[in-house]
Amino acid sequence: MARFTKIIFSPYFLCVRNKSSTSRSSPAEYCANLVKTHDYENFLCTLLLSKAARSAAFAIRAFNIEIARIADQTNESTIAAMRMKFWEETLDKMYNDKTPNHPVAKELARYVLQIVQKHGLLKRQLTRLIGARFSVLNDLTFENMEVMEKYAEESVSPVYYLILQASGIKNIHADHAASHLGKAQGLTNLLRALPHNLNKRQLLLPQDVLLKHSVSQEDIIRKNLTEGVKQVIFDVASSANLHLKMARSLKKNVPKEAFTIFLPAVPVATFLENLSNSDFDIFTPFIHQRNVHLGFTLFLRKLLSSY
Repeated sequence: MARFTKIIFSPYFLCVRNKSSTSRSSPAEYCANLVKTHDYENFLCTLLLSKAARSAAFAIRAFNIEIARIADQTNESTIAAMRMKFWEETLDKMYNDKTPNHPVAKELARYVLQIVQKHGLLKRQLTRLIGARFSVLNDLTFENMEVMEKYAEESVSPVYYLILQASGIKNIHADHAASHLGKAQGLTNLLRALPHNLNKRQLLLPQDVLLKHSVSQEDIIRKNLTEGVKQVIFDVASSANLHLKMARSLKKNVPKEAFTIFLPAVPVATFLENLSNSDFDIFTPFIHQRNVHLGFTLFLRKLLSSY
């Protein structure tokens, strides 16, 4: 338990406590604070990584948050596209040792320069994250479940590939698990964001599934919880759960060093279980509440070498 206390109350956890002080923080603290503020579950998971991988993971996740937040920061597609372009250009500059004066870019560049030499940190994976977010700036729906799953993977799995590379783990089974876990977490993220996105009249759900259950976009935008709407949520959740099971089924072939990297599987499973227990009512506040026991659960899973 003393070890757990040491991890939870590490400098990362106690870093910048409010937005007004972020300007005085180091790039490392800024990245950790950004993840803590906007992605608390993955923040707790990242704290449990080895010291060598933790800082790089915070930089990678902070980068993903920066580009993910662009759509929330403006309703103007032109402005959003310009901000995406900034990060595309930032990547080019980073890999040419001309990093802009941005805390996330500076911290990510620090690990890019280190890890490229050791493990070949792929620029392609960072570019995939930008491409995924860019793809939904103007197209606010998915044609079918296959397209939705592809977006889910593109917006999450590269994070796992990058952290695996930063940890020096090169294993085809770990990559396979990362692909499935990325799809599971990406689909779960879309479900969790659904009530928020409806405020902007964004309906990131597969059109073929809506048609299959005779659900109109207005039904969901108005939060009209019909049986058809529940069936749509059930289908997406079922797909997420299938990929989660696939990721976990590969555990016997995945190096144990990667188990902690895949700890986000725990909050994904918890959300899907709570959603099922709520009869797939995606609008009920209960399933969106923070799990106060998550830190202990994650630490226990780490001790048991499981995800």
